[in-house]
Amino acid sequence: MSSPEDVLRLKQLKETEPIQEAWDQWVSTREALRETSTLLEDPELRSMAAEDYTMLTESLTEIVKTKFPAILVPPSRTAHLSALMELKSGVGGSEASLFLGEMLRMYLRLAQVSRWKANIVASSDLDTGGMRDAVVEFKGAGAYEALQWESGVHRVQRVPATEQSGRVHTSTVAVVVLPLVEESDAQKEELYSMDDIKIEVMRARGAGGQHVNKTESAVRLTHIPSGVTVAMQDERSQHQNKRRAFQVLASRLLEAKLAREMEARRASRRNLVKSADRSDKIRTYNYAQERVTDHRIGLSLMNLSSVMEGDGLQDFVAALQRDHEESQMEDMLLEE
Repeated sequence: MSSPEDVLRLKQLKETEPIQEAWDQWVSTREALRETSTLLEDPELRSMAAEDYTMLTESLTEIVKTKFPAILVPPSRTAHLSALMELKSGVGGSEASLFLGEMLRMYLRLAQVSRWKANIVASSDLDTGGMRDAVVEFKGAGAYEALQWESGVHRVQRVPATEQSGRVHTSTVAVVVLPLVEESDAQKEELYSMDDIKIEVMRARGAGGQHVNKTESAVRLTHIPSGVTVAMQDERSQHQNKRRAFQVLASRLLEAKLAREMEARRASRRNLVKSADRSDKIRTYNYAQERVTDHRIGLSLMNLSSVMEGDGLQDFVAALQRDHEESQMEDMLLEE
């Protein structure tokens, strides 16, 4: 049986592997570039060497831009966390509700591609089609790291199927992504004390027959210091609702804690946070032009169909992650 020291040593060795791999790739590419540069002086080999020289230069630039920032920034505290996503239809009436359903499908496809386990916790379907709102769990390492960039207002511009004149309508869907916190994570982060929690039980509202009418299964939690309130009635028993409510409460408190820490790190800078505030649109889906634009990083891709299928969304996730890593590097340099 391995000792704690052996386990720690193996963990540290594992953590240094990306650094060694990036450095080895840098050294080998730089050496190849040096060898190629000497061939540029040979008239017979110059044209062939020029192509290799350009390719190797681009490779070195790519390593500096992507790999080095990723390994130099501090390890993320949330890399292991799953995610809890809330979607709510905004302006646009039925068209917003229809787009919410399509966005939900997009995220479920992304989960499938990323090998996360997705579970729709709650949803409100409309008789006219579409959904008023939905809450989804995405379980798997890296889920929160990837999906956290989806928090904000998503805007769709397209001609509704019911529009006779062909006029383009603009609708919105609001997305909030929280870290999905397990009990062990809540204890580790010291997010709350039970002395600060007010617990109320009540009868669940809505359809459900005798169970709803006679059983006090709904639960409401209030975190007194922050005023954060969570109500849960979707599960069948009070115990299940209480467990789910504590999970959501911990998720919201952890998100607030992470936001405070990020704000504190950047308080000395005028551009406090590069990403858009949740009250502003973060992405626009333009169906007429088959274009998706992320306004936080100014990235536009002409692949709307691929994005809505979940595959193309990975391009935005990767670009936003790189932008975040570059921001962290800037913060580290400013702190020096």
